[in-house]
Amino acid sequence: MHKIPAELCIKCKGHKNLCGLPFCPIMERFRGMISSLQKVRIDSSSIKFVEGSTPPSAIVGEKGYPKVSLILNIPPSVYGEEARKYEDIKGWWGKLSLGDIIKLRSSLVSSMTKVRVEKPIEYYNTEIPLAVISDTPVTSEAKLKTLEAKLKFDGVILPRGPGGTAEEIKVKDNPKIPTKIDKLIFDDIKSVEAVLELYKNSIDYYKIIHALSFGLLGRKKNRRFVPTRWAITAVDSTIGKYLYDRIINYSEINEIEVYYASYLGNHFHVILYPSKFNAVWIEIWHPLSLWSKDLTISELKENFWGKYEYLDGGYMAARLGVLEYLEKIKRQAGIIIVREITEEYFAPVGNWHIRETVRNAMNNKIGKYDSLLEAIAEVNKRLKAQINLLELRTINSLLKQRSIYDFFK
Repeated sequence: MHKIPAELCIKCKGHKNLCGLPFCPIMERFRGMISSLQKVRIDSSSIKFVEGSTPPSAIVGEKGYPKVSLILNIPPSVYGEEARKYEDIKGWWGKLSLGDIIKLRSSLVSSMTKVRVEKPIEYYNTEIPLAVISDTPVTSEAKLKTLEAKLKFDGVILPRGPGGTAEEIKVKDNPKIPTKIDKLIFDDIKSVEAVLELYKNSIDYYKIIHALSFGLLGRKKNRRFVPTRWAITAVDSTIGKYLYDRIINYSEINEIEVYYASYLGNHFHVILYPSKFNAVWIEIWHPLSLWSKDLTISELKENFWGKYEYLDGGYMAARLGVLEYLEKIKRQAGIIIVREITEEYFAPVGNWHIRETVRNAMNNKIGKYDSLLEAIAEVNKRLKAQINLLELRTINSLLKQRSIYDFFK
C-alpha cells in the first residue's frame, strides 16, 4: 500500500481528508476492530471465546509450508443468513464501496490453528473443511489463546480482521454440502478433473477454490491442504486452459468491439478484434493509487499457443471473464484488456474484483469499430491517465506483427 506521510496524518487526524481519500482508512480499520473486539468474551483464565456463523469464510496460509495455518473467520455474535454478507463476493459487486468491504472484513475474527498439508482427510471429522463449502452459514466457536488486533490485506485473497491462535475450534451446526461436491469428496479422480466437473455443473467459482484449498478434491492418496493463494491461481489456470483449448478451435469474430466496466476505482476496457487467439494485458496505475507513487504502466502478452511472458494473478483473473464470453458465443478473437487503477483503490481486497468486473464488462458492449486503431483510440480517449496506448511495447508490437496471425486464416 502507498504510505501516506505520517506528518499529513498528524495534521489531519482522520477528518480533514488531506490525503485525498474519501475517508480515513486508519479510522475505518480501528472502528472495525473495536467493533469485533468488544464482542469477544474473556473468561477468568484470559482465554477468549468467539462464536458466530462463518459466512462460510476460511483461508489456508502458505507461510511455513508444509506446516501451514488453517484460519476460520467468524463474525462475533452474528448468526444465520446475516453472516453471509461478510463474504458475498457476487452480492458485493457494484453495491459495496471499498470502505464497506474493509469494514465488513475487519469485523471478522480469525481463529488460527496449525496443520500439516498432508492427509487433510484426517481433519474432516472436525468439519472445518466441510464448513467452508457449506451452502448455508455454519455456527462455529473458537477458543483463542491469543488475540492480535491487526487487519491483514492481500492482493490476491480477501482481507481479514483481528485474530489469534486457537486452542480449539468447533463447528456446531451441520454443514449443507452441495450434492456435486459431496459426490466428488468420495470419488477418487484427479483434482483437475474434479475442478472442471464442478465448473461445468455451475458450482459457485469461489466454492470450487475452497474445495481445492481444503483438500476435498483429487486422488485420495494425493490430497493436500493447498494454500488459498495457490488454489486461486490453480483454479483460474485450470479453467482458463479448458476454455482456451475450446475457443482456439472456433471461427474468429468478424467485428471489432469494445467492452467496459468499473468497480472500486478500477476501470476495465476490453477490445476484441478478428484474429486467432492472442492477448495483451495492460495495467495503468495512477499516482497515489495502491502500490504506486507515480504513474506506472505494466504490460504482458500471451500468444496463440497459450504462452505468456510471466504469471500474473490479475491477468489470469481478468482473462477468465473474456474466455468465458468467447466460449459462450463460440468464437475466438484477439484480446486487449486495459486495467486503469485510480487513487480510489487505496487498499487491496483480493483479485476477485478483477474477475467479477471483467465478467460484468463482457455484458456491456460500448461500441463497434471499423479498425483496431479506431478502437484503441476510443479506449485511449476514455482513459483518465494522459498516455498514448500506441506508444506501449505490446500495442506497438501487435499492430506491426498482426500479419503473422493472418498466416493461420
